[in-house]
Amino acid sequence: MKTMVIAAHPNLNQSRANQAFTKELARHTGIDVRNLYEEYPNWLIDVAKEQRLLLEYDRIVFQFPFYWYSCPPLLKKWFDDVFTYGWAFGPGGDHLKGKEFIVATTTGGSENGYRSGAHNGFTISELMRPIQSTIDRCNGTFLPIFVTYNADEGTDDYLRQEAQRYAVYIQASMAVIAH
Repeated sequence: MKTMVIAAHPNLNQSRANQAFTKELARHTGIDVRNLYEEYPNWLIDVAKEQRLLLEYDRIVFQFPFYWYSCPPLLKKWFDDVFTYGWAFGPGGDHLKGKEFIVATTTGGSENGYRSGAHNGFTISELMRPIQSTIDRCNGTFLPIFVTYNADEGTDDYLRQEAQRYAVYIQASMAVIAH
């Protein structure tokens, strides 16, 4: 399975958790990691290139820090620009059919804070429904989300373990992930 990770962190070089993730992924074959903010510092997304890349991969992973209950703004723009009518959805929009998608996110908060009635009011899965709905609308297969909680306060050892867990997760078969 050919996997592309789209890392969408505005300050990837300053993120201990997301750096740990990308460093771990570099040790694995069959996973290509792209830094969206590095590739598009001017926010002018090359739609044809992005669509061509999506066709080359079986699984696409969106890796980002959880920003105000959503993804960072450049990734949202990427969705808006790349998932076009007639290509990703609508008549003739079947290019993402059969593609697997995973959201991999990090939060500064604890897992207990992401529960119904807790500090954040909802689970991560509930808060990611707009992205899941987007993938569903585009005929992709949305797989369960990978989350690392307490990323801000995590020790180097914790982040290393989470990075290893992340690498195993995104390489696992759909049957294992979606059991």
